[in-house]
Amino acid sequence: MLDFSKAELKEIVRKVIADLDQTFPIGISNRHIHLTPAHFEQLFPGQSIEKLRDLKQPGEFAAKQTVTLIGPKGKIERVRILGPFRNRSQVEVSKTDARLLGINPPIKLSGDLDEAVEITLMTEAASITIPAAIIAQRHIHLNHEDMKRLDLHKDESVSVEILSGERGTVYHEVALRPHEKFIMEMHIDTDEANAANVTTETRARIIR
Repeated sequence: MLDFSKAELKEIVRKVIADLDQTFPIGISNRHIHLTPAHFEQLFPGQSIEKLRDLKQPGEFAAKQTVTLIGPKGKIERVRILGPFRNRSQVEVSKTDARLLGINPPIKLSGDLDEAVEITLMTEAASITIPAAIIAQRHIHLNHEDMKRLDLHKDESVSVEILSGERGTVYHEVALRPHEKFIMEMHIDTDEANAANVTTETRARIIR
């Protein structure tokens, strides 16, 4: 009799389901912040980043700490920090958020910050103004087995059908973000999710 651990059985079930089902879940990405250790220390002197809850992708989590975003026209309070720390600080907002703040950030993949615009981050202890704000390009996290199973190739963009009934939508220019540890999930921001009536039960599929 074969003896599998719970983790191994879970992975086997995941692979079987993935082979039978070409659809995948959608994660709605609300405004959030990634910080460097140095910027975190400036904003939260003497503190350690505290985990609030784990996120779906391995190793990523929402922190208890939040900051206020300030732009030329307005501010947004209690914006969540996500961990772990990064090499460059990054603020991800929607187009609606950007209009409220009075900024015009570019649509870029996470980590592409060469054209990021300035925004102020404020806590009770301090404030910093840094070129860090972007609107995240819609993308799919997936692992190398998913890439092979779906006959996808690194650096290509795909079109994705959002299976949401009366407001079903097709999004083009969806980037692929493969990594050996990623769990397959499409990420869109709140504006895109609202337009397509996406809920926690909504799924999507790549169309050729």
